[in-house]
Amino acid sequence: MTLPEPRRIAVPGTTLPEITLSVHDTGGVGSPVLLLHGWPDRAALWTHQAAALAGAGYRVVVPDLRGFGDSDRPAEVEHYPMRALVADVLGIADALGIDRFALAGHDWGASLGWAVTLASPRVTRYAAFSVGHPAAFATAGFRQKAMSWYMLWFQFPGVAEQVMPAEDWQFLRGWLHATLPDGHPMAARHVADLSRPGALTASLNWYRANVDPARFVPTTMPQPPRITVPTMGVWSDGDLALTEGQMRGSSAYVDDFRFERVEGCGHWIPEEAPEAASALLLDFLAGGREG
Repeated sequence: MTLPEPRRIAVPGTTLPEITLSVHDTGGVGSPVLLLHGWPDRAALWTHQAAALAGAGYRVVVPDLRGFGDSDRPAEVEHYPMRALVADVLGIADALGIDRFALAGHDWGASLGWAVTLASPRVTRYAAFSVGHPAAFATAGFRQKAMSWYMLWFQFPGVAEQVMPAEDWQFLRGWLHATLPDGHPMAARHVADLSRPGALTASLNWYRANVDPARFVPTTMPQPPRITVPTMGVWSDGDLALTEGQMRGSSAYVDDFRFERVEGCGHWIPEEAPEAASALLLDFLAGGREG
């Protein structure tokens, strides 16, 4: 299975310069679905799901998000605020002539998906993999904050850039890839992508632009607007960075919420449990209420 050949899409900036993104589009006249990857991934994360959805008649759009894959990767942190990332997603839809669309995201792609769903009435259904609603994440308690230690470490410019690549990316392999079988192709892809000039810093800029250390410890936050579209949260019991509570707690902020737990799977649900992830998406997009 492979994704369709990518096309380059220029997304106009508002307060930031135009950026060009690499986007895979299955085309066709089916209902559109956008799939958003996280850190340190690219569109290839969703290869299995894109094939399954396209086979079921959907038009599937899978971008390399800014800073990742073959998309532009500006070096400056000011190019990565959430408002710019949201504008990228909506700009891709505009460029492809897509008005309303279903959305799924994993990891940072899930955080971005929550933001897009909150910001735009164009989202019809949303599936969040691994990362729950931002308010649920913020109020999930101290175990979640301890598991998120790396978000604070990433705030120091140059430190992770020096430590992670050392000794053939030993730290990254020992931490991020510890649950993967030896030789898993995803691990090689992460290392190859992050080894390119400027790629590691570009990827870390997502954290540096959108995680405020001053707001990391407080456990309460103002009540956000409610999400009214059908939403599914998918969490795996082997996740190294995210608790079940931060996903289950998302139900407090969503009118129509479905929770699914994937057993025996690590953080990268779309690649570690591809059949389960594809089946859940197909059922959810068809209006299923299992779970």
